[in-house]
Amino acid sequence: MDENVFFREATLRLCGHLDIEKGLRECIKYLEHFMPADSLWLARFELELGTVRVVARATTTESGMHNVLVPLADDGKMAMANFRSALLDHTLPDVFVGNTPESEPVSRTVQTFFHLPLSSVMSLPLFIDGHPMGFLALFAEGNDRFTEKHSHLFHLLKEPFFVAMSNTLKHREVLDLKNLLADDNRYLRGELQRLSGDEIVGASFGLKGVMHKVQQVASLDSPVLLLGETGVGKDVIANAIHLSSPRRDKPFIRVNCGAIPETLIDSELFGHEKGAFTGALSQKRGLFERANRGTILLDEIGDLPLQAQVRLLRVLQNSEIERVGGSDIIKLDIRVLAATHRDLKAMVSSELFREDLWFRLNVFPILIPPVRERRSDVPALLQHFINLKARELKLPAIPKISPGTIDSLLEYNWPGNVREIQNVVERSLILNPKGPLTFDYMNLRKSLVSQDQPEQFNSTDKLDDVVHRHIQAVLSKTDGKIHGPAGAAELLGINPSTLRNRMDRLGIRYGRKGKG
Repeated sequence: MDENVFFREATLRLCGHLDIEKGLRECIKYLEHFMPADSLWLARFELELGTVRVVARATTTESGMHNVLVPLADDGKMAMANFRSALLDHTLPDVFVGNTPESEPVSRTVQTFFHLPLSSVMSLPLFIDGHPMGFLALFAEGNDRFTEKHSHLFHLLKEPFFVAMSNTLKHREVLDLKNLLADDNRYLRGELQRLSGDEIVGASFGLKGVMHKVQQVASLDSPVLLLGETGVGKDVIANAIHLSSPRRDKPFIRVNCGAIPETLIDSELFGHEKGAFTGALSQKRGLFERANRGTILLDEIGDLPLQAQVRLLRVLQNSEIERVGGSDIIKLDIRVLAATHRDLKAMVSSELFREDLWFRLNVFPILIPPVRERRSDVPALLQHFINLKARELKLPAIPKISPGTIDSLLEYNWPGNVREIQNVVERSLILNPKGPLTFDYMNLRKSLVSQDQPEQFNSTDKLDDVVHRHIQAVLSKTDGKIHGPAGAAELLGINPSTLRNRMDRLGIRYGRKGKG
């Protein structure tokens, strides 16, 4: 027999399948033409435990994965210890041949564990990077079934079985990581639903009309444009649309269009190919690809540059993209939601936003009212965030609101909307974790007076002077904070860098305690 042909044919059968058990089955069907072969086993050493783990086994008619830990008796543990000693002494044979099953404690224990008749065995130790990882065992029922010739042929398959064992362990590791990732994903989705999707505060009162529109459009694939001031909870409504849609079990990707540098927008949204530009060391999927079969929220769509708007229009019209540096067209199945606090129609008139894109997005607009127009929701919002933040801060009990405080909070205009309520509650819990919560630091009476008596301006005031005073007033309200939630830029509805440039031009010092 030509040993090269034997090696090649056995290797092709073993390595022709991703699933190791199928490879074992095809291999033993070939081996039985040259040697006794009833079953072929792949097992892994658990040297520290003194046991073996059966990974997979196959006969000529069936195969299966096991991942079963087989406990060994004392004589089996002794045999494992002898194996380790032989390994250290470099006296380990290439193939173990056991033709008397009763005297082979490890193989005997494995066969008894699986209720199989005692059989002769040939065992081929498998190493990965010089470390013993397991063995391949060929069983044939009865005594004295294997010869030296059989052992020689079996040893020829050492290398392909090394590769098969390594690939199996890596493949199993990937599957385990995939399962862990799926578990984490399910948990995080549950948390998102608990925090924002399950409970829409005000759904039966101030947001009743909004939630009716959500129910009307959620089951469709039509684009939705969410409108409203900063901090009203547009992202929460977007999440509610996704969770109420047939895509609820697919990705929900949120993109802050105003936070991506203009030079990186194409790469972030559409991805890039390896070598597309300096620093593109590998292929990258964009956010649109990651949202495939799910929903993407384009938050602050009004901050998207005109050139990016052109490419976004193609995605909406044709449901396809091209990665930066690539030529392949990638088809997408995606639901697009957009959100903005800007007046897009006015931006279209000023040629700051493409009219065709606005028409494409404005299929089903939903206007989310500010808190001052739904004051009846304020008590529920306060209690919701008190409960939520008390858990996050690990407080032993949920503090109560001081009697009489709610009336003042109802009269306050809440310019930062729901986000301001959330921040106010967190600050109050930090200052007074045991309660009752009074919100004294907000100086509500002064705030109410200033709302009823707006600052008076002279008709001769220059525009820059008016803008200067207004920015100063907002900075005073935010304690000098410019960037981030409830910062001056957010309250003014402009980009933080734009605000800093305007402050520089008007000579306004910025930053808290002298810091930017």
